[in-house]
Amino acid sequence: MTYNTKQKDKILNVIMNYKHEFTIRDIHNKIPNIGLTTIYRLVDKLVLDGRLNKYITKDNITYYEYLEECDNNNHFYLKCDKCGNMVHIDCDCINELKSHIFKNHNFKLNKDHIIINGICDKCGD
Repeated sequence: MTYNTKQKDKILNVIMNYKHEFTIRDIHNKIPNIGLTTIYRLVDKLVLDGRLNKYITKDNITYYEYLEECDNNNHFYLKCDKCGNMVHIDCDCINELKSHIFKNHNFKLNKDHIIINGICDKCGD
């Protein structure tokens, strides 16, 4: 499946500039001259490629978040449940957690999708 490079570049540019989660409609509102089908196709491919995180809320709204590309095995993300800010962290402590989960729970974590939710300092407790 191929896409018009200019359209793909515009969509990627919009996605990479979001600091928080976004919807397909949010992207379309920023670039209304690109069809929703084109946006959906590229976003689905980015999810499959591990470049976007996709989650559906209890209200059945689908949100996406851009995941920074990283070749390190020791990274993860911290996501604030109040403001939605997501911070990329490089820290070797995650390797111990991954090892524990694999050894004790027979489950291998995907290195590109480890997101730990909580509340950031700015939002308080």
